[in-house]
Amino acid sequence: MDPVDLSAWRATERKLLIAARVALGAAEHRRQDGIVTASLLEAFPCLRGAAIGIYWPMKGEFDPRVAGLRLRERGSRIALPVVERKAAPLRFLEWWPGVRTEPGVFGLPVPQDTPDIHPDAVLVPPVGFDARGFRLGYGGGYFDRTLAALRPRPLAIGVAREASRMATIHPQPHDVPMDFIVTERAVYEYTADGLRPVAPREAAATAAAMRVTRLAGRAA
Repeated sequence: MDPVDLSAWRATERKLLIAARVALGAAEHRRQDGIVTASLLEAFPCLRGAAIGIYWPMKGEFDPRVAGLRLRERGSRIALPVVERKAAPLRFLEWWPGVRTEPGVFGLPVPQDTPDIHPDAVLVPPVGFDARGFRLGYGGGYFDRTLAALRPRPLAIGVAREASRMATIHPQPHDVPMDFIVTERAVYEYTADGLRPVAPREAAATAAAMRVTRLAGRAA
């Protein structure tokens, strides 16, 4: 697809997907959020005690804050992303309930006077996701740029609603697939042949092996 046509197509898809997500309503959002939160805690025990990047939800996104707080109770450090400048990787600052924040991009809270964190895992919000595990974001490319820059690369877990599923995002060379995508329906693992649903125990083993491999790569 021509880059100009692709940009216009993605902009249209974003509007449709966000509208569909918002239209689910608050009660359905809470139901789905409860399922996704439980799946994250069951399928990814490697998150316990880890440094985890989450995000402040908007426009009907999955709310990761409950999962973040549960993991914090288990020894994890939780961080929020910060946009420092255009076309640059995100910075992650530690967050906990009650920490002082200031509005940042989109008016989302940015922690003040808290440490920088290199996340072991990042919960990533897709506007849309496709059958190959690629994510359609808001168009800034911040998460893709961040995942490509960080070493070791964090475990990338897309947290989405099935309403956000699409056939393809027409991925480009800079697009980074998620390692996993979790929705209210299933935990999906990225494979060369596309997403496949996996049982929690299988997801846990794969995620742990990925982490070991990436840490070993940094050490080498």
